[in-house]
Amino acid sequence: MTALIPSHDIAQWLLGIVRDICGWMGLRSDPQIEQIAYVILISTFAVGLGYVIRRAVIFAVRKIIRLRKTDFGTELLNRHVVTKCSHIIPPLVILALLPFAFEHTSAVLRIVNRLVYIYLTIMFGVGCNAIIGFAWYNYNRRANKENHPLKGVMNVAKGIVWIIITIISLSIIIDKSPMALLGGLGAFAAALMLIFKDSILGFVAGIQLSSNDMLRVGDWIVVPSTIANGIVIDVSLTVVKVQNWDNTIVMLPPYSLVSTSFQNWRGMSDSGVRQIDRSVIIDNTSIVAATDAFVSDMVGKYPLLKDFVAQRQADAKEGKPMVFNGGVAPVNGTLDTNLGLFRAYMCRYLLTHPAIAHDQNIIVRLMTPDANGTPLDIYCFTATTDWLAYEAIRSQLFEHIATSAADFGLRIFNATYNGRITVANGSAPAQAATA
Repeated sequence: MTALIPSHDIAQWLLGIVRDICGWMGLRSDPQIEQIAYVILISTFAVGLGYVIRRAVIFAVRKIIRLRKTDFGTELLNRHVVTKCSHIIPPLVILALLPFAFEHTSAVLRIVNRLVYIYLTIMFGVGCNAIIGFAWYNYNRRANKENHPLKGVMNVAKGIVWIIITIISLSIIIDKSPMALLGGLGAFAAALMLIFKDSILGFVAGIQLSSNDMLRVGDWIVVPSTIANGIVIDVSLTVVKVQNWDNTIVMLPPYSLVSTSFQNWRGMSDSGVRQIDRSVIIDNTSIVAATDAFVSDMVGKYPLLKDFVAQRQADAKEGKPMVFNGGVAPVNGTLDTNLGLFRAYMCRYLLTHPAIAHDQNIIVRLMTPDANGTPLDIYCFTATTDWLAYEAIRSQLFEHIATSAADFGLRIFNATYNGRITVANGSAPAQAATA
């Protein structure tokens, strides 16, 4: 690449300037002073040339962007890729002009050459990493529709570049082949693995998380062994950042998500529905047989029961047994007890509720009775996954159960002691109502 620079003519011109300056200062007879002045001058010239070329390229790219209006060019400028890649120009200019002021056997020339080669190598690494970062950014923004955690792969690629740059730089300093240096590094493999343990484990874990589609940026995850319960905002080689619902940030090593279990709520978000599975405990002493008058009274008060009751009474007159179909959302209930009629009502209520998903399972069931009573379990899905809407729908549903159960003669269980009551789950006691 240095052959592309017309170094001879430029070098002679610069040497003439150096000699004129040294003569003006009375230092013409000192070759070392001339060499130092020449190195300073060509370094300044190289930096200036690099700046001019960089500005020219950026100006040309901006003109092209304005004419073609491409996002690619805009991103190229915004991420300073051209600027970072242009840093390779100054060392190339210095290498092309440097030999003209020194003898080929000069020790100073060898030292300066090594320093410039190291500078060139480092700038080459900066340019490579800028291109890698730009490529990752474009792929992640355009093609990575599923938000696979690929940032760790980018970090590994950049790390490999810097490892290669470091090895080449060391080989330049000691004047040995990079392959010989690599052979010598084998003895330090154990130490290197210990030093980069987290990076190695993170890289392997990142590949597993990505290949198995276990985690993406934007997922809601819960890690039981930690306080992490929120949205994944970043996945890198060494850390997974989770923003909890209280806006705190939890940092997790990627391999901890592979070595232990965690819950990912992405499936719920993608499905568009969210499960409700909660019980209220019915006092067993309030469960009684349902009379015809009671059934008629409940049909008058809750018209949703009309079709169910009419169908069950017609089947009973014809001597047909009660048949429960296995559909997605069957109405299950009986006319035998007030609890059976209440179950039928709740099924009809859920089937007509606009915020409940009717293409998902809807079940109103009795769980195993215990000393506190019989749990009445509501199993259904809301038609939204929005957290605030979900909590509002669930709260409204159980408020309705608490008020309507009393109309069916059912009591929701409360533990009592010393004239005070507390809900069965052991929360703070409240003043008891008089019986």
